[in-house]
Amino acid sequence: MTVMPDLQKSLDSRNIAIDKVGVKDIRYPIVVMDRSKVHQHTVARINMYVDLPHHFKGTHMSRFIEILNQYHGEISIESLDTILVEMKERLEASSAHLEMEFPYFIEKTAPVSGSRGLMEYQCRMTGSLGKESDFVLGVTVPVTSLCPCSKEISARGAHNQRSAISVQIRYTGHIWLEDLIAWVESCASAPVYSLLKREDEKAVTEQAYDNPMFVEDLVRGVTERLSEVPEIVWFKVECENFESIHNHSAFALVERDRR
Repeated sequence: MTVMPDLQKSLDSRNIAIDKVGVKDIRYPIVVMDRSKVHQHTVARINMYVDLPHHFKGTHMSRFIEILNQYHGEISIESLDTILVEMKERLEASSAHLEMEFPYFIEKTAPVSGSRGLMEYQCRMTGSLGKESDFVLGVTVPVTSLCPCSKEISARGAHNQRSAISVQIRYTGHIWLEDLIAWVESCASAPVYSLLKREDEKAVTEQAYDNPMFVEDLVRGVTERLSEVPEIVWFKVECENFESIHNHSAFALVERDRR
């Protein structure tokens, strides 16, 4: 067979190392274990990167896909470190990075009727391996917020909106996604459900009305709640209120390092 040239391994004379090079937006099946110890199969959007020394012209993009295929059916939080080690070895890199974003489903029960429905949450896992390893777990939780100012100044009712609270954490031990989501939802005016009957709508509407919150209240409440969890050593809380009577969103962010 004719030996084909490996241009990626050829020398580059510009003396510029690259921090991250790789592939983005791969859709691939992964497995996530839920709190009931059941494996939930979902589809993630995956980014994979390694560093590239200054003397190499390029990296071998096909090897990223080969590694994913090698771990087909086994890609999970538990296998993340193993995959990162494989990326470093196969691509002859000193650091590797893997990002996954995926929908995660939890069955929620309506507060009055008991009706059940699946609620979707967008989750993220980010792992890096260089001289040290790093892992960040993230989730975006939709909630309801009711404006305290609107309630205070209006003769009838108050405006409310759906809000998106995004949380990222570094932690020791183990934390279930279900617990993290529940902590965030407990800090809102009211949770969001996939299925509500009329009696449930009444209950949720009144719960929000009795529990008004600004976007600042939401991030402060989540900050207080996460600070009570000793396993969490770092977190970032972001909230965006998709305002119902304004042509803009309201936003707030808190970041804390407890190490």
